[in-house]
Amino acid sequence: MTVKLPIYMDHHATTPVDPRVLEAMMPYFTRAFGNAASRSHVFGWEAEAAVDEARSQVAAGMNAQPREIVFTSGATESDNMAILGVARAYREKGRHVVTAVSEHTAVLDPCHVLEREGFEVTFLYPDRTGAIEAEQVRESLRDDTILVTLMLANNEIGTILPLGEIGAACRERGVLFHTDAVQGFGKVPFDVEAMNVDLASVTAHKLYGPKGIGALYVRARKPRVRLEPILHGGGHERGLRSGTLNVPGIVGFGKAVEISIAGRDDEARRLRLLRRRLSDGILGEVPDVSLNGPPLPEIGPDGSLAPGALEPRLPGNLNLAFAGVEGEALLMGLKDVAVSSGSACTSATLRPSHVLKAIGVPDDLAHASIRFGLGRSNTEEEVDFAVGAVAVTVRRLRELTPSYGSAREGTATGSGR
Repeated sequence: MTVKLPIYMDHHATTPVDPRVLEAMMPYFTRAFGNAASRSHVFGWEAEAAVDEARSQVAAGMNAQPREIVFTSGATESDNMAILGVARAYREKGRHVVTAVSEHTAVLDPCHVLEREGFEVTFLYPDRTGAIEAEQVRESLRDDTILVTLMLANNEIGTILPLGEIGAACRERGVLFHTDAVQGFGKVPFDVEAMNVDLASVTAHKLYGPKGIGALYVRARKPRVRLEPILHGGGHERGLRSGTLNVPGIVGFGKAVEISIAGRDDEARRLRLLRRRLSDGILGEVPDVSLNGPPLPEIGPDGSLAPGALEPRLPGNLNLAFAGVEGEALLMGLKDVAVSSGSACTSATLRPSHVLKAIGVPDDLAHASIRFGLGRSNTEEEVDFAVGAVAVTVRRLRELTPSYGSAREGTATGSGR
């Protein structure tokens, strides 16, 4: 089978719009173009009905109520809306927030804004796999803690956090719990009721929907969460997020969630098999490669998890460090394979990944790390091509790096330090 180049293996950065999603969206650009807030004619009614259906689809994907879904422009806005909105609404109750150093910058930056506003933020450190345990959270809580914000799954190393246990710890103390669920939603089980989640940020373009549309889940009861809006003007979305609704995007988001949830388990099994093929292939061809993040799980011949095993990381995630190679040079060398050196939102910087540094990866290996994000379009043939491309490129780059050869010789003779 001929492999069509280039190959896309950066599905954590974004995903192509599913043709079924695009088909659902198309009428709302032209024929059904009404404003969902126009209540006086059929064009507005039709748009509003489409938004209501999509709201139900997104809510069903996380076991929420439709009225608890607030549409936004994307995950960054949702994170800001949750963190800043809760902190400012509950500031009389307390001024302490808990998060982790390994969170996405869309969470870290609003937390730094709060620090400048007089709040105190505790930044937890993950273990070497990227995990934050419930006991760490429990120990960090204080009488004046008003919010804990921790992600469902890490965007770089794929670590899945035990949200159910963390949510229970927060609920015991009456502390609100927000999660940036962007990378995990639609890929791994996520239930806001079972996990005691009070706010959750999600976005469409990570699960084969359009860019520029996201949502924030805001719990409406037990407890009812209050937010101070960060956008004003019009009182849309129950007064929480003003602005004309992006009806085509919202329709696409709803359809993307419906498709992702329906095929989630089958796709997870398929991606685990592809990831094992990719990992085994690279480790078999290239020496001095290490895995960043949690270990890959034991799986059966069909990609199912071994009995009793937990999913430690996103099924399509593989993050590898190639000793003796500069990650940016490796990316340039892999011109036919689209991968990433870390978060797409910070890929323009030359600093080592803050996530890899947080889990103790040395700077030289952090700079030499590549994130593979497998998705719906990837095949075994593409994986095999990627393995070969990585092996050839790493070998060539190491030949151009005298220090790598010297270090290997020193290690082999016992003289290396």
